[in-house]
Amino acid sequence: MEFNNEVPLILTLLAGSMIVPAAAQAQETSPFTGPRAEILLGYDTLRSGSDTDIDTNNDGIFEDNGIDQSVDGLAYGFGLGYDFDAGPVVFGIEGEYMDSTGEQESDEGLSAPFGYRINLKRDLYVGARIGAQVAPTTLLYAKGGYTNTAVESRFQDNLAADGVNFNFDDSQQVDGYRIGAGVEQLIGLGLAGIGSSGFVKLEYRYSNYSSLKFNDTLFNGNNEIGVDLDRHQIMAGIGFRF
Repeated sequence: MEFNNEVPLILTLLAGSMIVPAAAQAQETSPFTGPRAEILLGYDTLRSGSDTDIDTNNDGIFEDNGIDQSVDGLAYGFGLGYDFDAGPVVFGIEGEYMDSTGEQESDEGLSAPFGYRINLKRDLYVGARIGAQVAPTTLLYAKGGYTNTAVESRFQDNLAADGVNFNFDDSQQVDGYRIGAGVEQLIGLGLAGIGSSGFVKLEYRYSNYSSLKFNDTLFNGNNEIGVDLDRHQIMAGIGFRF
């Protein structure tokens, strides 16, 4: 009888010993922890940091030309990252390799002594993010870090009788910083259900570059122009977490 009375007690203790570790493991396992990979696509625009258009300075050269100073295009690429859920907040590190179709070319009707073309090329980013899990499958986050982008420029003399003849091609890599914010939403299991969770994201980011300079090669040794650049991007992404 004593043995029979102990059997239910032993079974209860065994069941409890199995449930407690399982509950603790479930609590420690977060859907926003671990390495991730993603594909990114979105709107990309870059322009001079000046808020005054160059066709409004009454210098008689660019007047009434309506020059568009924005270089607009489609940004695309991929990102890798690693996140750690620390309870109240989620910390992460991340990196991206992007490219852009952004291009700006002066209109043929421009009544200026030169024409130009600007092309946006590859864009690198390394940074960190911090977020909060506002729902079981939703993460809001802010981000920031270092960015480096490549810009190709071409200037060409348009007036044969002005006594100036130059064709200037320039390719530069410029450094800057990036800040942004976004939302990440889990969409279930990925990779044929082997445990990786898929997600989608929507993100806005702002980048500033202050090191773009055109040296004396263009201006016959008389001047150097430094350009401060602002970049705005709205990116959508889809990826999975290992």
